[in-house]
Amino acid sequence: MQAEPKKSLVGEEYEVEVGPVAHGGHCIARTDEGQVLFVRHALPGERVIARVTDGEEGARFLRTDAVQILTPSKDRVEAPCPFSGPGKCGGCDWQHAAPGAQRRLKAVVIAEQLERLAGLSPDEAHWDGTVEPAPGDKVAKGEVPAWRTRVQYAVDADGHAGLRKHRSHDIEPVTHCMIAAPGVSELGIEKREWPQMATVEAIAATGSHDRQVILTPRPGGRLPIVELDKPVSVLRVGEKDGGIHRVHGRPFVRERAADRTWRVGNGGFWQVHPKAADLLVEAVMQGLMPKKGDMALDLYCGVGLFAGALAERVGDKGAVLGIESGKRAVEDARHNLQDLDRVRIEHGKVEAVLPRTGITDVDLVVLDPPRAGAGKQTVTHLASLTPRRIAYVACDPAALARDLKYFAEAGYAPRRMRAFDLFPMTHHVECVVVLERSAKSA
Repeated sequence: MQAEPKKSLVGEEYEVEVGPVAHGGHCIARTDEGQVLFVRHALPGERVIARVTDGEEGARFLRTDAVQILTPSKDRVEAPCPFSGPGKCGGCDWQHAAPGAQRRLKAVVIAEQLERLAGLSPDEAHWDGTVEPAPGDKVAKGEVPAWRTRVQYAVDADGHAGLRKHRSHDIEPVTHCMIAAPGVSELGIEKREWPQMATVEAIAATGSHDRQVILTPRPGGRLPIVELDKPVSVLRVGEKDGGIHRVHGRPFVRERAADRTWRVGNGGFWQVHPKAADLLVEAVMQGLMPKKGDMALDLYCGVGLFAGALAERVGDKGAVLGIESGKRAVEDARHNLQDLDRVRIEHGKVEAVLPRTGITDVDLVVLDPPRAGAGKQTVTHLASLTPRRIAYVACDPAALARDLKYFAEAGYAPRRMRAFDLFPMTHHVECVVVLERSAKSA
């Protein structure tokens, strides 16, 4: 006999006291009956009315929005963006929190992940427990840093560009995005119609005037003829192959960081915050302390940012090997570093390419994996090469903590850790951890 479907609780409301922040841009609360709620648009210690947005009877937890604040936190501010709030744009998580409070919330999340997944306290991770703002970011109450150099807009059936709601395909119509960098806002994407398009992605390079728009048509859709406020290159996502193809202008943008110009093609990965690339290079190099003649690895090297910085420091007698799985990123990395013959860039997945290189020992490693982390196989292989130091750059504290546990099992421990708020108003945070062989394994 088929079981009856469980009753949806969407729309139900609960009065609750909000508990601690959790990873993902929400806080934890419990109903009087003990039901766990994930509450967005709330802050720890507040008393709120939480309305269910996703969940059914018997669920382990319910997703909710705080639709009424009965007792506000001292850290609460009025969201500066008119498109932020319950049921609206899902791009920001903490518009309702003062900038300093946002960083404290992120620090709590990092500490919780380190303790739960790696068994490390902040002291054991050699971290001071703070999240540092990026240089030049507006950090006063009520101020919003315009940091996002890349924004993907969703397009509705009428051709109007907007931003997606939280965990939804629904689109919030917007007239502007407050966290978009000036170079993105100046394109005026929201002011124009985009018939037959599914998404429009806008990119404004740092350190150059390069602007790029990437169009994804709906099935069978034709590209619109649209005049933008600024000169741009235009790319499109192919309907059949999913590849990115040039329509107009250069197929790349030029980014400036670490005293070099970087070609980034076909919408490839580059740090979204304009200060991020320089800040991370500085943190990584300070931690690694490269010496002339060192042999270094740059894993998940992208277009070569860290490989270039390493090559400058290890000198002519040193060597740098970069490994990257993205074919276009490898082409860009080789182009960007063609003047440095001590750099070699290999194409393929790190876990497949690294064992094939025949390398048996290295001095330094930069590890900048995707959000899922490096994983046990890669961590174990790296440890077997006995590097003097490893710099791990992480955009997800949970994946970082899992990998730090693997490193501990392989004989490496944190010697310095820093965290950076490179994604203000969101729950995302960037960490740099420098590891060395632990005393018991040295």
